[in-house]
Amino acid sequence: MENHLAEHPAVVEACVIGIADDTWGERPLACVVLGAEPADAAQLKEFLTERLHQRWQVPEYWSFLPSIPRNSTGKHDKSKIRERHRNAALTIVTV
Repeated sequence: MENHLAEHPAVVEACVIGIADDTWGERPLACVVLGAEPADAAQLKEFLTERLHQRWQVPEYWSFLPSIPRNSTGKHDKSKIRERHRNAALTIVTV
């Protein structure tokens, strides 16, 4: 999913984590860094829907960040994003 999101011309980088969902137990939260080209959650959701084979895989939860934290090896530090989510430090858009 992250690779598909990164293919969108407005996306600089993307990271996806699982978050609790009352209906399904867990759903994806797409965390996205946008470049100069504007895009919103609805546009990105439509973009992913065209690329993913299963509609249930497409996230309805989105967060737009100025940057995605990285660990000492340069990989996305998903634990820091999960911590920000637990602390209600992410603005989440539902589409």
